[in-house]
Amino acid sequence: MDGYLHLADGESYKGIWSGPAPEANVKGEIVFFTGMTGYQEVLTDPSYRDQIVVFTYPLIGNYGINKEDAESIQPQPAAVIVYEAETDCFHYESEMSMSEYLKKWNIPVLSHIDTRSVVKRIRQHGSMPAALAKDASFDGAFDLSEGLKVSKVSTQKEMVYGNGEKHIVLFDFGYKKSILDSLLKKQCQVTVVPYDSTFESIKALNPDGVLLSNGPGDPKDLHKYLPEIKKVIESYPTLGICLGHQLAALALGGNTKKMLFGHRGANQPVCDRETGQVFMSSQNHSYVVDEESIQQAGLSARFINCNDGSVEGLSHQFLPLVTVQFHPEAHPGPADSEFIFDEFIELVTTTKRRVVNYA
Repeated sequence: MDGYLHLADGESYKGIWSGPAPEANVKGEIVFFTGMTGYQEVLTDPSYRDQIVVFTYPLIGNYGINKEDAESIQPQPAAVIVYEAETDCFHYESEMSMSEYLKKWNIPVLSHIDTRSVVKRIRQHGSMPAALAKDASFDGAFDLSEGLKVSKVSTQKEMVYGNGEKHIVLFDFGYKKSILDSLLKKQCQVTVVPYDSTFESIKALNPDGVLLSNGPGDPKDLHKYLPEIKKVIESYPTLGICLGHQLAALALGGNTKKMLFGHRGANQPVCDRETGQVFMSSQNHSYVVDEESIQQAGLSARFINCNDGSVEGLSHQFLPLVTVQFHPEAHPGPADSEFIFDEFIELVTTTKRRVVNYA
């Protein structure tokens, strides 16, 4: 059955539903991912919540879906766009096809779309609202649902994992399971807490360090929580990843801005200004820290994107803080930046900070 992708700039594309057509139009911000593999990790990454994801690689789904590679308990996008959705899976761990998996969660897949043309359109005009529909014409509004996306993906209660010597509190703004797994491999005990946890509740847990996770949406939507995040950063060794990196910058007085179409892919080159080394990274973000805004906050840009010069990570003048825009757990993607977790654990081990009394 034919289906249609309608972009807010007026362009439309005809495709074929891979699975059942949705009963109603499906809307979301349209973005693209450039990796050749890793579609299951992308689909289950909470940072993609309510977005329409276009996969640029022409064949998606050929190794199916398994139990091991999911980053959350369910797929997160509003819809998926591919050139070809493979239904025959060739992998010993495969349990179902991608189309079957998304059908289970009522997430539509539109295939045989000219994804190259769609991506060129996004690169020219930027990420924008889009809609999937049964009809060739679309005269509806492209307004997207409001509300805090982080609240849809964050845990509602504290959860404890592992029993290591180092106790890390993981702020759940929409964390990927691979981040938790990376901490557990470093022999940490990890307490996952809701995104709106207060400084006093974190203090009561008596952590050795804090990790601010990735997550969906505009970091400025979380502005009311920035004072509590600032207290946490000033009191404990802190690692910020993706959204957590942006929130750390905002909490300390920096600024963020939206990119034209963001970085989403498994091979983004990053330079470490401290060492001069260049490594490949996995990324997924629409927003970026404004480098001109961070000096007044005592921050400096340690990591820089080699392609466009955007900020990829921060260090602080005196606080034990490291933040990265990329994903050091790298699922999907290269493992070049796993050393970030080692640096964080070293900060936790060597930094003996007294908790500030904010009473």
